[in-house]
Amino acid sequence: MKSRIKTETNGKKKVYDACKEPCAIEKGMRLIGGKWKGSIIYHLKDEPVRFNDLARMLGGASKKMVDQRLKELEHEGMVIRKVINERPVAVTYELTDFGRSALKILEDLRQWSELNNIQLAIP
Repeated sequence: MKSRIKTETNGKKKVYDACKEPCAIEKGMRLIGGKWKGSIIYHLKDEPVRFNDLARMLGGASKKMVDQRLKELEHEGMVIRKVINERPVAVTYELTDFGRSALKILEDLRQWSELNNIQLAIP
């Protein structure tokens, strides 16, 4: 990620070494930056959590949204879904080693957000 802009002799600006694809930061943000994804990963940090308990922990997210994000995280190799009971169906979710590797980033983000008293504009 060493893009640079230089002004040519004719006064026009030219970009050198422009990113041809998403950079490493953008790739990481796309993976863990989706709505509720970071919070889901963070809530799974200590132990496996049942779906309904996780949905309760994420008070502002609908069950449909939580289910959708969990499926995405499972597909991306960040969480594992385990069926613990067939009737009635009960499942838990837990982090993979890959999912655990994001915890330091999320903890740093949490601390940065609290330190700077980040407030979201409510539309």
